[in-house]
Amino acid sequence: MSQELLINITPRETRVALLGNGVLLEVHVERSSNRGLVGNVYKGKVSRVLPGMQAAFVDIGLDRAAFLHVSDIIGNVICSSDYADQSTPEPNINEILHEGQSILVQVLKDPLGTKGARLTTQLTIPSRYLVLLPNSKNIAVSARIEDESERARLLDSMHQCVGEDDKYGFIVRTAAESVDKHHLEEDSIFLRKLMESINEKAKNAKPGTLVHVDLPLFLRTLRDLGGSQVERTRIDSRDTCTMVQEFCEKFLPDMLPGVEYYKGERPIFDLYGVEDEIQKALERKVQLKSGGYLIIDQTEAMTTIDVNTGAYVGSRNLEETIFKTNLEATQAIARQLRLRNLGGIIILDFIDMLEEQHKQQVLDMLEKSLEQDHAKTTISEVSSLGLVQMTRKRTKESLEHILCETCPTCGGRGFIKAVDTVCYEIFREVIRLGRQFQTKSFLILASQEVVDLLLDEESASVAELEAFTDKSLRFQAEVSYSQEQYDVVPV
Repeated sequence: MSQELLINITPRETRVALLGNGVLLEVHVERSSNRGLVGNVYKGKVSRVLPGMQAAFVDIGLDRAAFLHVSDIIGNVICSSDYADQSTPEPNINEILHEGQSILVQVLKDPLGTKGARLTTQLTIPSRYLVLLPNSKNIAVSARIEDESERARLLDSMHQCVGEDDKYGFIVRTAAESVDKHHLEEDSIFLRKLMESINEKAKNAKPGTLVHVDLPLFLRTLRDLGGSQVERTRIDSRDTCTMVQEFCEKFLPDMLPGVEYYKGERPIFDLYGVEDEIQKALERKVQLKSGGYLIIDQTEAMTTIDVNTGAYVGSRNLEETIFKTNLEATQAIARQLRLRNLGGIIILDFIDMLEEQHKQQVLDMLEKSLEQDHAKTTISEVSSLGLVQMTRKRTKESLEHILCETCPTCGGRGFIKAVDTVCYEIFREVIRLGRQFQTKSFLILASQEVVDLLLDEESASVAELEAFTDKSLRFQAEVSYSQEQYDVVPV
């Protein structure tokens, strides 16, 4: 697949779009007011230890204390060799941490909703081809490199770069496939120097201090997503383009020829239709080419995706129509998960299929469609209810949570009270207040839709209410009021 990176720079926001064969695959957004924390290293202070949860809260200088589980401590505070055997039970967290203790931690997950950041003490410092493991001496190769001869070559190269007495371990990243030994050696030297610098800063830093920050989004994306498949990188800022070229010249020489400054008058995201795709990615309904569609709903606990045939009626029989719709939906689902950055528990409600062969083919197609996804995914079998449960690793907020906020009208419910429901609430409020106040009339302030219904279809009910309460009612439409909002004022 031919891929292209588009980088849009504005003073307060950076956006990066990854396109594959002209189709938008991923969107990454970083705002100066709310930069992501994943990868940052802090000198933290343990503020509270929770033995019942085998976890601790750590103050790293953020608004909310961050969360550190015992499973993310083993291998660092304690010698990893003591726990090489996975059958060894986890120790009690009270034996490892205590309140007030200073500890070097790295952010695994950004704060999500009401949850604080997730931390680990098992630091990982990435570069283009390698990941340095300061608390391990192991050398490993990414599982995405499947060729056994290439894996053996990379392991041999790394053993030559790393001496037996070296105090650091390394993971060879997928991007290192077919890379010469000297590039791996340069990366390992760079990472060692960087780690020594982090350790030096940590020694003199006060608790709650940031000691290492990851690269800005546009450089981080090049490091993590850039590869042989990315043929061109277009940037609409001259200064940023210069920075990217300097970065590529030092770390990504193969990508340097494809980096170019976009100076067209039309916004770069408009030119490629990215803005329209972002707007579509914020909608619940995703249309399929066949006429079917998906409905995507995010909740606090999970994301649900419902598959529907819609206008697609097929040409043979019902089972074949359902099967083809589900097959098409798998590709759309894989793309939407990546584009919207949906993570956590995901429930897929495919249209019920009768034939076991069809169910297996849909699962196989889903797995194949997810192969290009950089986030780790796991998929279950089709349940007795026809549902597929899956998980996708979540490290930051979804696109919707980054770009949107809770609706002030519905409060995040996704619906509002009907106009007639609000009218009847007003009737009850008039009766209640009529018994409290000796006034002869009430002024009712409400939205235009509510006032129109009260004066038109509900006019007879208003007359009955006036007779019942012996109060006269006046109505005033307020443009600023939402449909659910109203006030009954004694006058």
